[in-house]
Amino acid sequence: MSKYQYETVKVQVFLDGVAHVELNRPNHLNTFNETLASDVGKCFADISSDSDVRAVVLSGTGRMFTAGLDLTDNVLLKDHGDMDVARQAFALQEHIQWFQGAMTSLEKCSKPVIVAMHNGVFGAGIDLSTAGDIRYATKDSFFCVKEVDVGLAADVGTLQRLPKVIGNASLVRELCYTCRNMYADEAYRCGFISKVFDTKEQLIEGALKTAKLIATKSPVAVVSTKHLLNYSRDHSVDEGLQYTAVWNSAMLMTEDIPKSVEAFVTKKPVTYSKL
Repeated sequence: MSKYQYETVKVQVFLDGVAHVELNRPNHLNTFNETLASDVGKCFADISSDSDVRAVVLSGTGRMFTAGLDLTDNVLLKDHGDMDVARQAFALQEHIQWFQGAMTSLEKCSKPVIVAMHNGVFGAGIDLSTAGDIRYATKDSFFCVKEVDVGLAADVGTLQRLPKVIGNASLVRELCYTCRNMYADEAYRCGFISKVFDTKEQLIEGALKTAKLIATKSPVAVVSTKHLLNYSRDHSVDEGLQYTAVWNSAMLMTEDIPKSVEAFVTKKPVTYSKL
């Protein structure tokens, strides 16, 4: 039996070092309740420490990638009883931070995560996908920062990551204020997604192909690259360079470099050790 057993997430690990993770609440359009958020967080933490996995594809089962937050099973709507406002706020703050952690688990995962989206991607789906490394989608996909329509500001990652993903403050604010749908062609043009596929089947095939290619590379180099890209995104160029010098002073001692050079010279495939 696979060690990856969750109630609302399916995981398949292939021998080539690729894991395929699927949001699995199709009868609820993969909406995020506390169970799904918990499973996503646990899953990517487990994958991060699994030396057999070198790259990940995340997709959704059923009709769409996700319809966002499950409004029928949400702490925002629960009765807090006799708690005063301050205590309610502290409790809600803790819950929000926990939910943020579930979304951030993709970013914290040491392995690259390719998010493969089809059809609708609402609310929490934007939070989740912006925490991934690579985003692919089908031509019928559309994306909606839905939170303002529900009466709140997005609070688990979209407002922090989407501006850095797209790099267009005007477009980001338009999407967040209006809650309008952004369709695949626009999402591709603005850089939110990097590939568009005709069907979901082609989407998964394409995402797995990219993941398999990544899995053939030096795991030391790939993990280091993700770590340094994330660090440099949130720091100045000079800080990023200084940190990279410290990081690589250890990572350059890997056996993967001479192996890679030999493979390049001999034109033969190379097998890298697990991390």
